[in-house]
Amino acid sequence: MNSLKRTPLYAWHVAHGARMVDFGGWEMPLQYAGIIEEHRATRERAGLFDVSHMGEIDVHGQGALPFLQYLLTRNIDPLPKGHMKLSLILNESGGIKDDVTVYARGENSYRLVTNAANKEKILAWLLKVRDEKQWGKLDIKDVSEEVGKIDLQGPAARAILGDLGVVGGGEIPYYRFIETKLISVPALISRSGYTGEDGFEIYVSGDDVQSVWEKILEVGKPYGVMPVGLGARDTLRLEAGMMLYGNELEESVNPFEVVYEWVVDMGKEFLGKDALVEIKKQGVSRTLVGFIVDGRGIARHGYAVVKNGIKLGEVTSGTFSPTLGQAIGMAFIPVSMVREGEQIEIDVRGHTVSAHVVRLPFYRRKRG
Repeated sequence: MNSLKRTPLYAWHVAHGARMVDFGGWEMPLQYAGIIEEHRATRERAGLFDVSHMGEIDVHGQGALPFLQYLLTRNIDPLPKGHMKLSLILNESGGIKDDVTVYARGENSYRLVTNAANKEKILAWLLKVRDEKQWGKLDIKDVSEEVGKIDLQGPAARAILGDLGVVGGGEIPYYRFIETKLISVPALISRSGYTGEDGFEIYVSGDDVQSVWEKILEVGKPYGVMPVGLGARDTLRLEAGMMLYGNELEESVNPFEVVYEWVVDMGKEFLGKDALVEIKKQGVSRTLVGFIVDGRGIARHGYAVVKNGIKLGEVTSGTFSPTLGQAIGMAFIPVSMVREGEQIEIDVRGHTVSAHVVRLPFYRRKRG
């Protein structure tokens, strides 16, 4: 018996030849035409992603702002309606429980978007903190089953959204959102994404997501839009230096070890701050870096990073970059080794290949 969860678009994916895989308990499309082709379509034209497995938790009611101020590392006072921020939720030791996006939908009304595998954990954490701190009648609701989420990413995304008739959609500033109609159905559309390209994240009812998905593909056909699976989503985010929970991020990792110090506002109080104060005082012993493989071979998650026969750390993510034409990856290594151009080696199934440390991200889109 299949116990994997499925998004509302599962049948569409199967009918259109997607290769389906288990991704954190969800049966998701890995690829359709091929990872490299889908990757390049997103970089050069537009890609459409089913990310309805992500978690959405609505928080509203009196006290919502101070509650989230206490839970989030970012300062959201004030966060005007239509604005959004990336933030972290930490445990008491300063470890990362999840990186979340918070959407301000109105006075004392917010939506948190969590990573799929962390939704239940974060929901339980929110409820625990609310009840322990006696935040009163604050309403915390998991709406993930009701919401469908699709991402339209790439240079042609703005034009496609305009052709869909979304008034002002293409002019949404980066990291802002509007609540509007998309092909006559209610939609929340934000200027954001997880690919390193310009684009939009679109939230609609789970009942409406297939009609919206098909309409975007129809309207976007002249622009060369393609449905894109998780395979290319991973190569795109890695090129852009974006982290993945379970690889670069977990509860044993603190924000100062990864590229997330910028989402920590130490000037305010939040859960886990005391631990971060001590960590900052003592300093971290390791940090996340990018690297490019000089020889043949692809560094994969879990491969050892070595130098002079001594293990320095492990690869957190690694792949072949279609844009660079080289194998790339990220890894934790000692702070003392963090120098651009530093030579390291990756143990690829028993033999070492040379690599060198580079500044993240590997790819940055051209503005304009």
